[in-house]
Amino acid sequence: MSAALLVIDAQASFPARPYWQDTDVPGWLDAQNRLIDAFAKQGKPVVRVLHVEDTGPFSLESGLVRPIDGLRAFDAALTIHKHAHSAFAGTPLAAWLLQRRIGRIVISGIRTEQCCETTTRDASDRGFQVDYVTEATLTFPMRHANGRLFSSAEIKERTELVLAGRFARICTVDTLAAA
Repeated sequence: MSAALLVIDAQASFPARPYWQDTDVPGWLDAQNRLIDAFAKQGKPVVRVLHVEDTGPFSLESGLVRPIDGLRAFDAALTIHKHAHSAFAGTPLAAWLLQRRIGRIVISGIRTEQCCETTTRDASDRGFQVDYVTEATLTFPMRHANGRLFSSAEIKERTELVLAGRFARICTVDTLAAA
């Protein structure tokens, strides 16, 4: 089955957000770039997904809706601007994939529990097979209303828990690169 890599919201808008932390960025960038390289080497399509809002750092006028520094340059087979959490909502992504008979998508990008997870669930509901590459997703610590601080690692673990076997297969970069 043909596959496409989605690079979701790996954009310069995020460092302008107050929750941005550089701590996990080097590891994420390494995994993200290795995944992009693997798809390019295999001749498989890579889709660039950029989140756009009307105002602020995610607005087109901000100049930040562009690849984040350190992300490997790649020729996107498709670039979409999304306005919702799912890369499928209100975009031509599903039709583009179906026209090319692509039945499997690989999820990577920024935010693990938000746009990456939402796109995964939506893709699964639309009938796509999904590989979720947790190490190639980035997120940040979050504080619950009860005061508990959840680390990035805990958020990623929870995301794997709720996706695995239901909406996606959890994969590593090395597993997909070897396939």
